[in-house]
Amino acid sequence: MAYTMYMAYTIEVEGLRKSYGRLEVLKGLDLRVERGSLFALLGPNGAGKTTTIRILSTLAKADGGRATVAGHDVAAAPRRVRAAISLTGQYAAVDELLTGRENLRMMATLRHLRRRPARRRADELLDRFALAEAADRRVATYSGGMKRRLDLAMSLVADPPVLFLDEPTTGLDPRSRRDVWAAVNGLRDAGVTVLLTTQYLEEADRLADRIAVIDGGRVVAEGTAGELKARSGSDTLDDAFLALTEGVAA
Repeated sequence: MAYTMYMAYTIEVEGLRKSYGRLEVLKGLDLRVERGSLFALLGPNGAGKTTTIRILSTLAKADGGRATVAGHDVAAAPRRVRAAISLTGQYAAVDELLTGRENLRMMATLRHLRRRPARRRADELLDRFALAEAADRRVATYSGGMKRRLDLAMSLVADPPVLFLDEPTTGLDPRSRRDVWAAVNGLRDAGVTVLLTTQYLEEADRLADRIAVIDGGRVVAEGTAGELKARSGSDTLDDAFLALTEGVAA
């Protein structure tokens, strides 16, 4: 898409606010995500990570502030935003009664691809996510990591430039988690801008180009994993996270 030639930031958020009743979840959140990077949001439960993703993906409306995704204002041009993104949540949205290939072709049809391009795109994604050998098996027989990779593949049928991953490895065993990490790294290397939320600090440490720590509805620290460790005088991201969020008002 043309905007990728000149936009430094694919996602820009300024002063984002959101409340549910009397509970103020976001209290003026600021973020900027560079094009083609993998940016991780860390924070304790209730910090506002998923709420941020929901607003940026047009599933929820902010009470204040401004956000743009792929050059489009989230509030003023939600259809254009939705055309530029894909969202993968905590649980794989795949049909276990179908094969992997059938899931991908079904998604391609829903994205209005013609039959031949749909088949070609499904085959490309099966190869890309190391699922070609299992393509004609029912998804019910897949491991958790394979289902997750298929879910990621389905989210990329329309080749979106921006991908939101909301805790994509929740509940996976260590081997399956590493398989998903490899797939996500491949997306970033292919130029997709990825915004990741996770509670696994090792995941952010290994994958993210930059990390924002959210607590109390605001960003309390931002930088590379190394910068956050240095700032807090910590040897691990786990210790840095604890130091950076200690004493932050809810």
